[in-house]
Amino acid sequence: MFSKSEYEELGKIILDCAFEVHKELGPGLLESIYEECLCEELSNKGVNFQNQVDLLLYYKGRKTKKYFRIDILVENVIIIELKSISDIYPIDEAKLVSYLKLANMRLGYLLNFNTVLLRDGIRRKVNNYFL
Repeated sequence: MFSKSEYEELGKIILDCAFEVHKELGPGLLESIYEECLCEELSNKGVNFQNQVDLLLYYKGRKTKKYFRIDILVENVIIIELKSISDIYPIDEAKLVSYLKLANMRLGYLLNFNTVLLRDGIRRKVNNYFL
């Protein structure tokens, strides 16, 4: 189980990596390009991650046929959802919150790389984060 400080430290590493990718590439590219480069940065920092992870929907303890795909799962505890769109919409944030709840995870980041300043494209979402 990760402590709050470990979550925060890992979150800082994720954001540092995202800022490095944005600084190098700038806005306006395809989401898949940012994903590949962010994975490279995470790997360079020694962070364990998986990308394009299938999340199976369970209902009342039973498997359904519905899968969702997480862009990047960091250390099996933080979800990263990537975008390269003109603006973040409520549905984009709802998608991340849904993934957090379905996977029973506490912390996630929505990163929209299609912004002049990446800080304007970052949304941090929590699910029962250290109640």
